[in-house]
Amino acid sequence: MRITKRKGNKGKLIKFNPAQILSIGFLILIFIGALLLMLPISTNDGHELSFLDAIFEATSAVCVTGLVVVDTGTTFTVFGQCVLLFLIQTGGLGFMTVGVVIAIFLGKNIGLKGRLMIQESLNQLSLEGMVRLVKFILLFTLLFEAIGALFLSIRWSVDLGFPTSIYYGIFHSISAFNNAGFDIMGDYRSITGYAGDFTVVFILTSLLLIGGLGYTVILDIWRKKFTGKLTLHTKLVLWISAILIVFPTILIFVLEFKNPGTLGTLSLKDKILGAYFHAVVPRTAGFNSLNMSEISLSTQFVTMILMFIGGGSGGTAGGIKVTTFLIILLAVWNLIRGNDDINIMERRISKDLVHRSFAITVYSIGIVSIISFILTITEDAPLNVILFEVISAFATVGMSLGLTPDLSPVGKIAISLLMFIGRVGPLTLAYALAKKQNKLPYKYAEEKIMIG
Repeated sequence: MRITKRKGNKGKLIKFNPAQILSIGFLILIFIGALLLMLPISTNDGHELSFLDAIFEATSAVCVTGLVVVDTGTTFTVFGQCVLLFLIQTGGLGFMTVGVVIAIFLGKNIGLKGRLMIQESLNQLSLEGMVRLVKFILLFTLLFEAIGALFLSIRWSVDLGFPTSIYYGIFHSISAFNNAGFDIMGDYRSITGYAGDFTVVFILTSLLLIGGLGYTVILDIWRKKFTGKLTLHTKLVLWISAILIVFPTILIFVLEFKNPGTLGTLSLKDKILGAYFHAVVPRTAGFNSLNMSEISLSTQFVTMILMFIGGGSGGTAGGIKVTTFLIILLAVWNLIRGNDDINIMERRISKDLVHRSFAITVYSIGIVSIISFILTITEDAPLNVILFEVISAFATVGMSLGLTPDLSPVGKIAISLLMFIGRVGPLTLAYALAKKQNKLPYKYAEEKIMIG
């Protein structure tokens, strides 16, 4: 992509790299979405959106977060909810993916620049098979969203009847697969009315887990059908994802077992389902089946850790990603043991990946810290509530302790910016770090400094 800037008779070409084009594309999509949400046809009577609230809602949808300043079910008309659904689907797939799909249908060829932008938006390591990957992503996404919508529609037909249950099934299936966390249950209830409903819990968690694994992992599993040799990346994502489901489920079950505001009054089966759902959704769906204002401080802490870690790379989940988290743990463990190399499953992890993992993690902690500090000044809320909201926004989760609807104008701007950074920033940083820099033809003299 080139923009010509003229000064006198001379023209100067300004080139944007794929990361910059990706960021600009997201901003344009957010702005268009905000304008559509401000239309009278988008909101019910008495629920007109201000520009700031519309920007916030559009940013949350495009960045597949789920934080809202107004209740989705009661504020927006069907048209407004469909706008949100379009923004969620486009943001989840990536607007470049959607653009390539349209180009393919129109019979256009995808050039090198287009392939580079696909690579950037999907966080891929190579350019090989980009168009095939886009086709697979589209078909796979539509297939699983359709399956999820079908089963949810059948289940909710008992409560809502047809055709309302079909619409609810479609909306929540797309929201779940894209890890967006938007719901239209009304009155900020999310899925609390179905905490003990096995069908709803199983379908929603299955959709968000599959969407959060990352398309590279899904494609690898699809190709190998579990009979071939999966890549190391796929194995690690599957193993860490399983661990981050089982152990948090047990921990939350124990922590909330006697809490009358969450699991305390439920049957044993419902307690298990509630704990499982709450262990899964922080990575990074945003639905909640428990009353978030009643969860204990220790459960809030566990939830924040899960939100910060997130899901798999190249998918719809946010956070620093499970592989980044694993590499950090392995690097620290090997450093303590005095090992220079990081080995796992008979493979060695390159030091370049270790450096990038540390850079992404430190960058993420820095951004979260800065926005948290700003909100301690602008918002009248405890630090744990502010930190929870900030991590939820950065990791594009959408879980809330109730602060978001009451944010000040500065707070709304800060959280909107954070959601955008959380969706685009880490990808841009990873792209920048992946680019080889020109090395100096010399090295400075080495000198030691004291640490620790």
